[in-house]
Amino acid sequence: MVSPIKPPQRLLMGPGPINADPRVLRVMGEPLLGQFDPEFRRYMSEASELYRGVFQTKNRWTLLIDGTARAGIEAALVSMIEPGDRVLVPVFGRFGHLIAEISRRCGGDVKTIETAWGTVFPDEILEREVKHHRPKVVAVCHGDTSTTMAQPLEALGRACRDHDALLYVDATATLGGMDLPVDAWHLDVASAGLQKCLGGPPGIAPLTLNARAETCIKRRRHVEQGLKHSEEGDGEGPVIRSNYFDLAMVMDYWSDKALNHHTEATSMLYAAHECGRIVLDEGLSRSFERHARASRALCAGLEAMGLNLFGDRQHKMPNVTGVQIPEGADGEKIRRTLLEEFNIEIGTSFGPLHGKIWRIGTMGYNARLDAVLTTLGALEAVLARERRQTPRTTVTEAASAAYRVD
Repeated sequence: MVSPIKPPQRLLMGPGPINADPRVLRVMGEPLLGQFDPEFRRYMSEASELYRGVFQTKNRWTLLIDGTARAGIEAALVSMIEPGDRVLVPVFGRFGHLIAEISRRCGGDVKTIETAWGTVFPDEILEREVKHHRPKVVAVCHGDTSTTMAQPLEALGRACRDHDALLYVDATATLGGMDLPVDAWHLDVASAGLQKCLGGPPGIAPLTLNARAETCIKRRRHVEQGLKHSEEGDGEGPVIRSNYFDLAMVMDYWSDKALNHHTEATSMLYAAHECGRIVLDEGLSRSFERHARASRALCAGLEAMGLNLFGDRQHKMPNVTGVQIPEGADGEKIRRTLLEEFNIEIGTSFGPLHGKIWRIGTMGYNARLDAVLTTLGALEAVLARERRQTPRTTVTEAASAAYRVD
């Protein structure tokens, strides 16, 4: 007989997912409603308004895509990119490569530029490449958790407007934890996930798009057979190559038309609604500062252990920290010991950084001093056991002092 699921109580301090806020888990247990129930449609409308606040936008089309954060990425790219469209992807980590792969699968003529992992692109390089390649779409990751770096976007947004390119931003790892003023930075489309700075579970993807992107997408609007009225015509562009991620149809579904598209992931919408409500109730600036303080505390504690941080500190994300695995240490053994003996999860990395750095997340509900101190204490104990003695009285003191800095 199969036993009921009863997961162990872990402290998830990796690059995501993190422990969901208990308030979010509570609303996920609320009764289900049908997707066309007037009360549920009200929750959908409220979710749109909440995420306009979180994205700092006035975009009418601010909605949720059912699926993990990658669903938002795919919906944006497959709905904007027509076969043969030129797409420019700046790559500074694993998730730039992912965006490039998805863009190719959409039929795009993809041009990539790359910089070393642990660095980001200077503004002038991005502007030069946009001017040179003249892409229809520029698609970039805001914060790449594989390298823990965050790419500045304000100048890129201006460059894309100047050269008539649509700018898509994957903000999965930064929304709610870093400033992302969508309108002020001229981001045409941005998407995210709940499982990082928003403090929720994976499974639904907030997305916003502006009028420029709407024009691009709606020219490809094709209503499903079985839903189409005889007098209803299709857009002039080629049909979007995904049914589920067809933003033209999803927009109809979220509009006052309430045109049927898919069965809504009811409990996940409840979760997204609560995540947005909690972030705005705290206040964006306070949320950003809370993430920054937790990051400062973690970095101070790691350095007090004698560990070296990874990458360009000026462009480090405030919610994920890369730390170099000490020479001669078995990084995977240490991670496993943290999980098995302390119930704490931290991350490894990918590609050229696999086995070279750990990634420790301080985001969402876990961007708290107690979570940071618990993680530092456990890591210190495991490293000491590996005969890597550290000054045991200074680590938590350094972290606490850094956290209190205004």
